[in-house]
Amino acid sequence: MTPVCHSIKAAAKQVAKDLLTYYNGNQPGGVPGNLPDPYYWWECGAMFGSLLDYYYYTGDDQYNDLVTQGMLFQVGPDSDYMTPNQTKTTGNDDQGFWGLSAMSAAEQKFPDPPADKPQWLALAQAVFNTQALRWDTQFCGGGLRWQVFSFNTGYDYKNTISNGVFFNLAARLAMYTGNQTYADWAEKAWEWTTAVNMMSADYHFYDGAHTGFNCTDINRQQWTYQPGVYLLGAANMYNFTNGSDVWKDHVNGILNTTDTFFYSPIVKDVMVEVACEPFNTCDTDNYSFKAYLSRWMAATTKMAPWTYDIVMPKIRASAAAAALQCSGGSSGTLCGMKWTDGAQWDGSSGVGQQMSALEVMQSLLVSQVAPPVTNSTGGTSIGDPSAGSGGTFNPDLPQGVIQKRDRVGAGFLTTLIIISGIGSAWWMIA
Repeated sequence: MTPVCHSIKAAAKQVAKDLLTYYNGNQPGGVPGNLPDPYYWWECGAMFGSLLDYYYYTGDDQYNDLVTQGMLFQVGPDSDYMTPNQTKTTGNDDQGFWGLSAMSAAEQKFPDPPADKPQWLALAQAVFNTQALRWDTQFCGGGLRWQVFSFNTGYDYKNTISNGVFFNLAARLAMYTGNQTYADWAEKAWEWTTAVNMMSADYHFYDGAHTGFNCTDINRQQWTYQPGVYLLGAANMYNFTNGSDVWKDHVNGILNTTDTFFYSPIVKDVMVEVACEPFNTCDTDNYSFKAYLSRWMAATTKMAPWTYDIVMPKIRASAAAAALQCSGGSSGTLCGMKWTDGAQWDGSSGVGQQMSALEVMQSLLVSQVAPPVTNSTGGTSIGDPSAGSGGTFNPDLPQGVIQKRDRVGAGFLTTLIIISGIGSAWWMIA
């Protein structure tokens, strides 16, 4: 291992350790796969995604059993991440984040669960199938609603992240299985997003709109994870279509608009959550959003290799700035959110801040790891194309899902110095 890689892994190890201080699901009295208040259920699924990436990038397996335990405990009675004790808050995006983590486990060859337990690929397929059944053409010409159940606030809202997660998952399932039907659904989700103007002609993604207005009242808030989730989906579609110019243009277009979140006049190429960070209005969920843009930008370089030289300067600069922010709390290692503040800790801490720092730091190792596998390039996860097809849906919507004929079987970090050169990043721990 080179000194550079060793230093990055040491930094990531500390951030991951601090992240797990917020989780008690593996402790007596805790619930596996749940974070304590004020965190919602979805964020634990997203956190497991960060820990999956941690193992993928560093090879450190100390949290693998914890991740497997939590991800299997929360699958629900139908093994589709529809858990009965979460119905009051379950959104399509919430369920979708658990599905994306399962997809990552399959792609990254994370150790498979015991044979008598649900398998990673089958869980991702179950999430996809339950959501395909919810595709709603009654309002706005299609799309997924934010909330799954009509008794929840937000059921009348169709948001970009729910549809983006569905698009991302469909594209990655197409890539992993080779099944054209998943790709067709990805195309449908993309085309709907553009048709309803939740994505502009120049690839800006907006938060969502209400069914009562037939999705004409676009909320134009922009969050980092919106372009991120579509970026990785588009990169997978580029790869699946053997280098389609159409999908290459989409990838480039989205990458160009991510500049919205790296605009800071203070420090070049450092990520900012523009909708809330400058105004000190970020909530518990918002603190984690940078993690996903970092994750999906780095993963995009594996599916669309020409993007590496566009993505990595932003990852390097943001990782350096994030490391400086990991100087808080009594330990002197807790991470803040405002990476543009340098070594002056912003006073915030939590799961989201730790996840965001972890993802951007470990993304520096993306050139050192193998690309995601598929079922024809070494993937071992067992699928179930019919998984989830009996799940929650609107019986009035005759939208088909995959038919049988189509199925495929920090103190310490603040001494971390980054010296960035062309095509390289040098890290040292004092």
